[in-house]
Amino acid sequence: MLVAERRSRIVAEVRRRGAVSIADLAAALDVSAMTVRRDIDQLADDGELDKVRGGATTRREGGAAGHERAFAARTQQQVAAKRAIARRVAGLVEPGMAVGLSGGTTAWVLAQELREVADLTVVTNSLPVAEVFRRPDRADEPYTQSVVLTGGVRTPSDALVGPVAVRSLEHLHLDMAFLGVHGVDLHAGLTTPNLLEAETDRALLAAGQEAVVLADHTKWGVVGLTTIVDLHEVDRLVTDDGLDPRAREVLGGQVGELWVVPV
Repeated sequence: MLVAERRSRIVAEVRRRGAVSIADLAAALDVSAMTVRRDIDQLADDGELDKVRGGATTRREGGAAGHERAFAARTQQQVAAKRAIARRVAGLVEPGMAVGLSGGTTAWVLAQELREVADLTVVTNSLPVAEVFRRPDRADEPYTQSVVLTGGVRTPSDALVGPVAVRSLEHLHLDMAFLGVHGVDLHAGLTTPNLLEAETDRALLAAGQEAVVLADHTKWGVVGLTTIVDLHEVDRLVTDDGLDPRAREVLGGQVGELWVVPV
């Protein structure tokens, strides 16, 4: 097989699955892992995909580990998967609960699913999430939801992070904490490109009796700059059916429960 043909097949497979391991590509192409690794290095340099630990993922704009993309840009990615995940997770939330919602677009989509849950208390460090629950169009109706917005330093993803946000969360007791993440990796765990956001997310998870992570299949194999928590600290991880079967097996053995939602 010519080099160009092999690399074309690698790109096609990564785009089809979202994330592929070096081992899987080597087996499919009948070449050595070193050959695949060199191909991935070159394809990453060419902008065809993103290189991650142990494999490759579909190209993200500004996909470096320390880069954090703007909120508005991310709302246009994996829309159907995020909606399916949010609808499934919304069934966990009952009237009268107190829940935490992190920053990120998947948590924002979940917030839209929770707008009609009565007597709900929502704690969030996300400005877009808080805005979802603002109902100026229904000001004449009894307001049965409470929204607690942490303070903090604003990130490119419109989340509030840092010491003020952490202090806001330290003494709270939530039924569930819902966390959207930048990346999910077997070795690195849940990751984010923002050091302060990692600290804030840890505080949010610590405040919840149950930690629920929302991550579409493209987050698998992505490693941000810093780890939030390890996978074994996750009570439930909810993803979509675009996740590779092998990745499902790996994740299922690490988190408390793995839910795979059809899109």
